[in-house]
Amino acid sequence: MQETPLCSRVGHLLPYSMSDSNTTNFTNYSTFILLGIPGLEAAHVWISIPFFAMYAIAVLGNFTILFIVKIEPSLQGPMFYFLCMLAVTDLVMSTSTVPKMLSIFWFNSREISFSACLTQMYFIHSFSTMESGILVAMAFDRYVAICNPLRYSMTLTNSVVAKVGLAVVLRSGILILPYPLLARQWPYCRTNIIPHFYCGHIAVVKLACADIRISSYYGLFNLFSEIGMDLFFIAVSYTLILRAIFRLPTKDARFKTFGTCISHLCAILALYIPDLFSSLTQRFGHNVPLHLRVLIASMYLVVPPVLHPIIYGVRTKQIRGRLLQLFTHKET
Repeated sequence: MQETPLCSRVGHLLPYSMSDSNTTNFTNYSTFILLGIPGLEAAHVWISIPFFAMYAIAVLGNFTILFIVKIEPSLQGPMFYFLCMLAVTDLVMSTSTVPKMLSIFWFNSREISFSACLTQMYFIHSFSTMESGILVAMAFDRYVAICNPLRYSMTLTNSVVAKVGLAVVLRSGILILPYPLLARQWPYCRTNIIPHFYCGHIAVVKLACADIRISSYYGLFNLFSEIGMDLFFIAVSYTLILRAIFRLPTKDARFKTFGTCISHLCAILALYIPDLFSSLTQRFGHNVPLHLRVLIASMYLVVPPVLHPIIYGVRTKQIRGRLLQLFTHKET
């Protein structure tokens, strides 16, 4: 059974142990083999085309966001600083997986060293958790802007934004660090073949010849401490935001104020819908072919980095205006 994004953070909810661990010869592999998308090897070249296109759009779009915020003084505020953090996270998360995926598709480069596998595992899980934390920070930004607009500049100063960003990075980095540390200590003997295109946490440790319940339980802890708490704080923020919006006197004022939240809401949906869909497929789609489960899991790592810059580029008036100004200036 193949790991999906949410399940990769959670692990199996039930403890996993190997009944034959005492009778298996222990061999620690120095490399692992990534199969890509099992069952669709003949179509890997064709499958690579949309993935390459999405990766190119993600890189170009997120670097464009960073460039525009840097050169435009009017965009150098709390909301756009958080947006830059999101762009950097998207770049790292997609770059941690897609280039290796394309090397598998194009050059049949399936091998990955054990150390590189653990490094990829850490980057994928830590930056996906970081992205969720940034969305919480952006929800708080919208809450302050709408519910306490007069105190916005006093509340979200540059130092506060920096501290929030540092807290998000430290939380993700520290909580995910046990993943590779635990994976490194297990003995591996069953196989070194991972039927996926990246080294997910459970996809790796389930190959171990040991009782990996501690990894499963720690993954369950992360589910509640990270994703559960993030969704809770986002829900609380938008509950307060909606209450403030409904208190506005006119329909136009309510619509205009809510419009400032649309980009953030779309970013949340772009992150959590692929994640949720992958999780449901993993838990209830036991009859779904393996290659389809892997494709669905890949959407979580590719779709948000593509959609986030498009969402903010189209919905944010300042970014859209600066982009048009740049292109118009070049044409003249």
